Amino acid sequence: MTALKFSGPVLGEQGEEVRDLYVVDGRITFEPQPGAETAGRGWIVPGLVDAHNHLGLEDGGAVGEEETLAQALADRDTGALLLRDAGSPTDTRSFDDRADLPRIIRAGRHLARPKRYQRGFAIELEDEWQLPDAVAEQARWGDGWVKLVGDWIDRDLGELAPLWSDEVLKAAIDAAHANGARVTAHVFSEDALPGLIRAGIDCIEHGTGLTEDTIDLMVEHSTALVPTLINIDNFPDIAAGAGKYPNYQQHMLALHQSCAQRIGAAREAGVPIYAGSDAGSAVAHGRIADEVEALKGIGMTPTDALGAACWDARRWLGRPTLEHGASADLVCFDDDPRSGPEVLAHPALVMLRGTVF
Repeated sequence: MTALKFSGPVLGEQGEEVRDLYVVDGRITFEPQPGAETAGRGWIVPGLVDAHNHLGLEDGGAVGEEETLAQALADRDTGALLLRDAGSPTDTRSFDDRADLPRIIRAGRHLARPKRYQRGFAIELEDEWQLPDAVAEQARWGDGWVKLVGDWIDRDLGELAPLWSDEVLKAAIDAAHANGARVTAHVFSEDALPGLIRAGIDCIEHGTGLTEDTIDLMVEHSTALVPTLINIDNFPDIAAGAGKYPNYQQHMLALHQSCAQRIGAAREAGVPIYAGSDAGSAVAHGRIADEVEALKGIGMTPTDALGAACWDARRWLGRPTLEHGASADLVCFDDDPRSGPEVLAHPALVMLRGTVF
């Protein structure tokens, strides 16, 4: 097979280094390959990561295979070659046989209580003590992650409220870990966070209700955060549609207004933060570049923000970067991708499993 050659600044965990990179039989090598065909020149990065993505999901629940495929291609064409599914009612395992589609790390179905999440999204458990067994089942079905709904509006209270008791959470997260899976949870408000973090949860999604105390808990427990900042921009619209619940409306608006300060404080404290777009419902697929830009707004440097959607996220998820012998999943840009979404969202070349798309 013809060897391919890429030349230019290579960005990754070791910083920036101008060098040549080769692809042979779909694998990366830095050993010179005589006669290699030049495939790309420019800025080279590992395939981007969208660490909060919902393939096969839109408002109302599952979508068909054709639409799910279109979503996956939209992510791929903007350089997102590794997707951490954060809950979907659609079984995308058939996509694993497609060499032209992003790699997917699945969390299975959302787990929630009846009428305590968006309709059509979750497995709804009548008794909260069903959660440990449900978590174990999703852990065995998925690819090393399980997704809980940590809080949602309680219509009797007219406010955001936790779904699970602390005792149930501890048993459920222990069950996931016993089955080799990590656990993450949707959390908007303040009240659900302490129980989840103390129970040993591995990651928090959104985290708009973080406080000084819960940030300290996250640092203590090494809990990661995927803030989905471009979805948080939708909070005013969400609040506007909940006129029957004025307390909930006010709370959502307050969470939106304080988001940058709270997430920024978590970053300053050392909480590991990764980029996730929340594509699949209120956010279109293919927008990871916008999330990277939003991370700069909470104090990340351009390099750190890109790393949160690239080499750092890959290490967190246990996937390789640009290293000898790794699958050739990479993205090439004409200009520095750290400069903004106008560059990052428009790769000059996308290579997945050694094939150019």
